[in-house]
Amino acid sequence: MNTGAPWPGLDEAEARVLEIQAKLHQWAKVAPNRRFDDLYNLVYDPAILVVAWSRVRTNRGARSAGVDKVEPRSITSPLERFLPMLRDELKARQFVPLPVRERYIPKGNGKTRRLGIATARDRTVQAALKLILEPIFEADFRSFSYGFRPNRRAQDAVAEIYNLTTNSYEWVLEADITACFDEISHSALMGRLRRRVGDKRVLALVKAFLKAGILGEDGVTRNSSTGTPQGGILSPLLANVALSVLDDHFAEAWASFGRYGSFRQKRRARGLPTYRLVRYADDFVVLVAGTRGDAEQLRAEVAAVLSPMGLRLSEEKTGIRHIDEGFDFLGWRIQRQKRRGTKDKRCIYTWPARKALASIKARVRTVTRQGTNHPLAHLLRQLNLMLRGGPTTSGTAHRRRPSVTCTSSPGGGLSAGSDRSIAGPIGESSAGATSQGGGRRTAEWRCSIRRVWRSLATASGVQPFPRRGSRYRLGPPDDRRHGHVESRMR
Repeated sequence: MNTGAPWPGLDEAEARVLEIQAKLHQWAKVAPNRRFDDLYNLVYDPAILVVAWSRVRTNRGARSAGVDKVEPRSITSPLERFLPMLRDELKARQFVPLPVRERYIPKGNGKTRRLGIATARDRTVQAALKLILEPIFEADFRSFSYGFRPNRRAQDAVAEIYNLTTNSYEWVLEADITACFDEISHSALMGRLRRRVGDKRVLALVKAFLKAGILGEDGVTRNSSTGTPQGGILSPLLANVALSVLDDHFAEAWASFGRYGSFRQKRRARGLPTYRLVRYADDFVVLVAGTRGDAEQLRAEVAAVLSPMGLRLSEEKTGIRHIDEGFDFLGWRIQRQKRRGTKDKRCIYTWPARKALASIKARVRTVTRQGTNHPLAHLLRQLNLMLRGGPTTSGTAHRRRPSVTCTSSPGGGLSAGSDRSIAGPIGESSAGATSQGGGRRTAEWRCSIRRVWRSLATASGVQPFPRRGSRYRLGPPDDRRHGHVESRMR
């Protein structure tokens, strides 16, 4: 590799990085036991650093400064001084991360969440590490893990839950991990990283970030003996690496049930349970085709699997539900109810959860309140950023095939000239769901957002968000196959 190459432009750098990531992902996919021994020179590759800085600079967190009090958005000419100096430090192995700045933000339940704000230079190096490590570990991550992964989102997890609950998986172990980012064991996490990374320089750099320390709001610097700072660019990937121990455990159990659905049906006919995990970061559910007692046994099993990683289940957020009772997951209410117009036909309905609905309505109300005098294009961009990530324009009642995207444009945002709502069961208006348990909230949600939309989207040149493609493949994007998983889930 020509490490003395000049600094490339962003387009050239992104093409180069995509080529590197595609090769790393392919090598990791072909050889599941391969350890990568020469990765550190990629960390300070000019193309990697240019793309990493672009991610840091365009992130919403560019307005926040670390302990050095330098905001990333204040660095206007990074190629003149910032990136060359950072590259020289990395190349000479003289780079030392600084402690993160502690910041507490309020949570919806009245508690607070601790964030760790890194410096601009530390964020850039973390982004560079993520660009290199993510395609390697993506080859190992399981298909039922959805949180903080490219081309995956919360709606995909809800779609898989739909497919399972419509195929005899009626008991739900709803679980949450207590302070997941704060309590991950460093030694256990590094052990998981060493399975794929053999370059001691990269491992030492990751460990340096884990041990960098925390500058508290009281001005005292504390050691970080466990956990990875929530809010760091590299932290979500490290959390997924740590929690992959849970994914691997349930993947092995699923494989032991048999390759085909007929094998699992025979197992259930003998009175034995089958179960499957659906995980989004530290929030996950285990769907069980069996009895409540089977779900209770899995609760203890999950706790035993997480214990070596230094993690434990939250007692107040972990419980067992039946699909007829319903449960909240990732801002959605998922429940089986009687279908309107039938005698005993029951199907799975999903609609925005009460807490998520109240939160997004409050945010929309704040953005669109009178007196702001923002241009129409600016308001639409703000609404798109709010609505495309979570429960959006309507609740959805599913019957045969899930349609949980719930957006009025391909990317999940609002765009001019579109006033389309998602229907309920196929061939039936979703207004028919209003008589059931979540119907009134569904109708209220749809009408309130549509009212905002009609008042804004009269004439705007704002285009919908582009369709997302695969990040590591140079060809067409991967087929998610959510519409074709029903038979193999039985």
